[in-house]
Amino acid sequence: MSWSKLKKQLESFLCPALDGRVEYSATAYRYLPDKAGICYIAVDKKNILNMRDITSSIKWYQTEQEIKNDSDIQIPISNEEMEAVRKDTKGTVPEDRLKVIARNRKISEYAKELLSAQSSLSKSNFIVVANQFLSTSIEESIESNDILLNILALVDRRIGKKRILNMSEKMKLKHPIVQYFYELRLSTL
Repeated sequence: MSWSKLKKQLESFLCPALDGRVEYSATAYRYLPDKAGICYIAVDKKNILNMRDITSSIKWYQTEQEIKNDSDIQIPISNEEMEAVRKDTKGTVPEDRLKVIARNRKISEYAKELLSAQSSLSKSNFIVVANQFLSTSIEESIESNDILLNILALVDRRIGKKRILNMSEKMKLKHPIVQYFYELRLSTL
């Protein structure tokens, strides 16, 4: 599907309150193969999410440290995760330390997910994901771990007020850009 048709279809699914505010754009340089194409999502004429075919490398360790040092990120630890750590350490670790170990493990997993999600943001991937979004159900797009699918689903008109309001807990564990679009959608209710 050509970019113009894809863009028209995506914009036809925008919720009425965001119609005209959210724009999808893609540039490509046909005669300059060494120039990477850029794709972005803009809100109120401001580029919010840039995607390039040449992605910048993000160090996993740095991402993990940023998550550990950010006091705004709340990562819940379940009893099952505590039990898994208890089994791994054979019960020789004090209870308060178990929670720290479980939290660090979860932060590492979260950092790896963030890294893989951020490194997959490119123009070519956007077109693939947009086509996937148009052919799958809205529920699958919301439940997905893919950042772009989440964003496209959040600005979709098929998501009602009640469902948006019920998503607040799920959104706390999503990528910050997904949280941004969630807040944007909340502001339209």
